[in-house]
Parts: sequence; C-alpha cells; structure tokens
Amino acid sequence: MLWIMRFSGFFSAAMVMIVLSPSLQSFPPAEAIRSSHLDSYLPLPVQVSPSDNLSRFSFRKASAFRNADECGSVISESSGETSVCDPNLVHVAITLDVEYLRGSIAAVHSILQHSLCPESIFFHFLVSETNLETLVRSTFPHLKFKVYYFDPEIVRGLISTSVRQALEQPLNYARNYLADLLEPCVRRVIYLDSDLVVVDDISKLWTTSLGSRTIGAPEYCHANFSKYFTAGFWSERRFNGVFYGRKPCYFNTGVMVIDLAKWRRVGYTRRIERWMEIQKSERIYELGSLPPFLLVFAGHVAPIEHRWNQHGLGGDNVRGSCRDLHPGPVSLLHWSGSGKPWLRLDSKQPCPLDALWAPYDLYGLSH
Repeated sequence: MLWIMRFSGFFSAAMVMIVLSPSLQSFPPAEAIRSSHLDSYLPLPVQVSPSDNLSRFSFRKASAFRNADECGSVISESSGETSVCDPNLVHVAITLDVEYLRGSIAAVHSILQHSLCPESIFFHFLVSETNLETLVRSTFPHLKFKVYYFDPEIVRGLISTSVRQALEQPLNYARNYLADLLEPCVRRVIYLDSDLVVVDDISKLWTTSLGSRTIGAPEYCHANFSKYFTAGFWSERRFNGVFYGRKPCYFNTGVMVIDLAKWRRVGYTRRIERWMEIQKSERIYELGSLPPFLLVFAGHVAPIEHRWNQHGLGGDNVRGSCRDLHPGPVSLLHWSGSGKPWLRLDSKQPCPLDALWAPYDLYGLSH
C-alpha cells in the first residue's frame, strides 16, 4: 500500500506540472522585452545550434512608436517605404548575438521610447548568425532596420588573446568595418554597444559636432593612458612614436559618433588592421578591440559629454574580478544640467545588486 500511495503522489505532482507547464514557459514581460526567467535554471545541452538558442527567448511585440508632429515623415510618397539613404534619418549601429540578445532588445526599445522622432531612426544590426532578423521583426514590427552579416573569418586571424575571453569574439570587431558594411550613402552613424540602456533622445547625440575629427566619444584624460599598452610598447620608439605630437586620452568606444565618409576616405579600417597584425607578433597590449582604436584615434577624438556614456557601474572588467560600486540601489554618478545621462551596463557578469534603478525594470532587465 505504501508504494501505491507514493506512486499516486508522484503521479499527481506530474499532472500538476503538465497542466502548469505552458504558464511556466513564459512570464509577462515588462514593456515588450522580458524573456523567460526559466532559461537561467534549465539545463542546456553542451552544444546547441543557434536556432535552439533562440528558442529560449520570447519577447512580447512592441507597440508602434510614432513621430511627434514637428518631426515630419520619412516615408517616400512614391514607394511608401523609407530609404536608407534618406538624409533625414538618424543611423544607429548595434551588434546582435544570442549572448547579448536581451541587452540589444532593451537598447532598441529604450532608444525608441525616449526619442521624439522614433520613426526617423534607422537601425543597422551587425550579426554573425543569420537567423536573428525574424526575431527582431517579430518584436519590433514597425522598426526601420537592416541586418548586415559580418563574416567572423574576416577578423579571426587578426584577433589575439585577451584578459577576458569575451573580448576575443569576432563580432566585437565588426565596428571596425562599419564603413565597408553600411551603404555608401550612410555618411554618419552612431555606434552603440549592445549592453546599454538609453534614457535621453538620441537625436541630441546625433547632432554632436565632430569638427575636423572622424569620431566622437567620451574622453577620460585623467585615466592612466600608459596602462593600456605593455612595457614593450613604451620601450620601442617604433611603436610609441605613433603618439608623437598628440595628447592621447583614453576614450570609451561603447558610444561613438562616426563620420563614415571621412573614415572611408582616409582608410581607417586598414590602419586598425595593421596594428592588430603587429599585436599578433609583438604583444603590445592586453585588451581586445579597444587598443587599436586608441592607437589610431587617441588625441584626435571629438570629445562627447560624459553623460552620454555612464559606464563603470559594476562588472567583470578583468578575468575573475567583480566590482560593485553601489552595494544598494543603483544611483547615477553624474547629472548634467537638466539632461538625462545614459546608463550603461559594462559586463556580462555584473556584481549582484540588491535593487535596480527604474530603467532596468522598465526595459525588462530586473532581477
């Protein structure tokens, strides 16, 4: 009798799980983008295909974001569609991959949510997997975007080992090739890392003056610039001479405004590749895709207000480390006048936070 009672209890529990399983597969998302919490608990096969990976994500369809009256329309009267070459568009480039997919979806939604003219924003998604377009289109059916395939083999042979394995992923280097990937008519683009949330109108960043510079980014001249390169680099004139006559400062490449027309004209992609080739044989730095940008552009950057990239709020900045600047609720480190800063997530493995600031919850990133 005892084994019959135990079996009956097990059978009842199994039936309850079967009945409840549909509701366990998807939780009500916040503002269209929260995916299931269960994927952090369910065991996954050691090797899964990209399509299997995507089956873990279930994003609610976003509502339509419309331009304010003063924005006008970017729809062609003849074709009824928006041309990527429309001079009234704001161009934003973001990478898409499975590991950072939640962050990318959150970034897109936050940009639209805070834009006065969301229909005037055109997204350029850089991917190394070919099955992400359907997911983006189902989540943002009204979004103006194009997907560009970046072949990892283009850069794989140029990548050297880094302090973090994540920095060795080929897609991290796709931004080096924006001028080649995007249409020639796209003369300017905002590049954004896929791990950020925007809380201000991106058109304000779009109108930033670059002057005679090719890129604009937040600079941090108080940082110890020498630490971004090895002792061997600083001991060799043939290397450190690149900074002669320049006043190089560290700048963060997670938010950049890029003059693609000038980039193409000068040929900066090849210059970056050349430094990566030197790194393979000489080991002149330890980080990933950042140092080549510093070598080519540091000292020749149009400075952008720091409020556009509020970074360093906690994360795995070096292999095996984790720093939490805010043991309690996240607060903003810097406000600029009445403007709202950007709040950026710097790490795939952030330190635990007891509470998250409002935009995290708004865009479905709450714990």
